[in-house]
Amino acid sequence: MNVPPAADVELALLAIDSRGKPYATLGTTQLRSLGEPMEYRLIFASQAFAQHPRIELHGRALQAGKLILRLPPQAIAHTDSQALGALHLVPAP
Repeated sequence: MNVPPAADVELALLAIDSRGKPYATLGTTQLRSLGEPMEYRLIFASQAFAQHPRIELHGRALQAGKLILRLPPQAIAHTDSQALGALHLVPAP
């Protein structure tokens, strides 16, 4: 992830309703950037995928409490592969 040093990163695996709104959090993690590529591990219950038809990974980076970057929602279709590859955050509006 392309996050500046000392920024706080939050990632969340969310269940999404038919209107595109999150309604349940399935897992979260928080990290502190050192300005280098970051690895993360997000713990969740894989049986939750059977209960929720649409799952997305959302993320954001904050520096000094201000939103600076966001992760465009990443659709997660199944749990058979947990490798998402490189995640790129974009400037927050």
